[in-house]
Amino acid sequence: MTLTTPADTPPREGRRPALGLRPDVRNLSLLGVLAALVLVGGLTRPAEFLAASNLQLVLTQASVIGVVTVGMTFVITGGGIDLSVGAVVALASVWATTLATQEFGFAGILFTAVVVGLGCGLVNGLLVAYGGVVPFIATLAMLASARGLALQITEGRTQIVTVPSVLDLGLPDSYVLGVPPLVLVFAAVTAAGWLLLNRTTFGRRTVAVGGNPEAARLAGIDVRRQRLLLHLLSGLCCGIAAFLLIVLSGSGQNTNGNLYELDAIAAAIIGGTLLSGGRGTIAGSVLGVLVFTTITNLFALNNLQSDVQQIAKGAIIVAAVLVQHRTARDPH
Repeated sequence: MTLTTPADTPPREGRRPALGLRPDVRNLSLLGVLAALVLVGGLTRPAEFLAASNLQLVLTQASVIGVVTVGMTFVITGGGIDLSVGAVVALASVWATTLATQEFGFAGILFTAVVVGLGCGLVNGLLVAYGGVVPFIATLAMLASARGLALQITEGRTQIVTVPSVLDLGLPDSYVLGVPPLVLVFAAVTAAGWLLLNRTTFGRRTVAVGGNPEAARLAGIDVRRQRLLLHLLSGLCCGIAAFLLIVLSGSGQNTNGNLYELDAIAAAIIGGTLLSGGRGTIAGSVLGVLVFTTITNLFALNNLQSDVQQIAKGAIIVAAVLVQHRTARDPH
């Protein structure tokens, strides 16, 4: 008798695979929402919203939280959650911008940000996979610890970056065919994440572990190792995002990444990733990030209250969850 994982089982005739090549109805709906937001911006603030500089700004701002969301998508698809991503971004950014680190230049800042992110992901993964700690509790503890350590390193002060090669990446002179380098990094991470989730054994194992851990174990998958690797991947994305944030702001602060965990989870959910695990979509998550970033930009251009913006985001999240429940009951 051959055991198969949910990820290895071919879909029945008449059913779309959850992670197929064709965009599903949800992604098309998100594209429609994004198009509607662009239309609203073009009608309300055409000169400002449609300006090339503003569109570059929207994509640049989406890049930081977008990279974090890619990592979050993997963790949620694998049946976990990571509440520490914002705090890890903050810790990585301040550790990478200390005076001692900046003496090593561009490479030192990038290396430190990535290593700190990986280190935090390793701790989360060990606690969850081998320590038996519930992901919510383990990553919540990391959130508090990372924030506290970031505050201790900075002593509440902003650490200014003085490395020219880092600061130059945020200048228009560094744009490639009008595209900011941060957006190119985001695109590369997105492409790598899509390939990893949809075209590799690692991605199939992630879906299997998130859908049914016991069945995955019986199929020969090392569930604990897979969960460890997922948190390492999330930490890596946080480290990359921290470096992008350093380039964008030219500094390191202990308040960096505030509420990133909520934004990343929300973007993944409205994109079609099941909060219970077993299904994830990188393309949908990226569309979710773009929708939220565009909303933020529209509210800023129209001088609307931030509390109304949060209400709008909350309504979108609730609508997305209701759609998930509906499609879960009727998958056709």
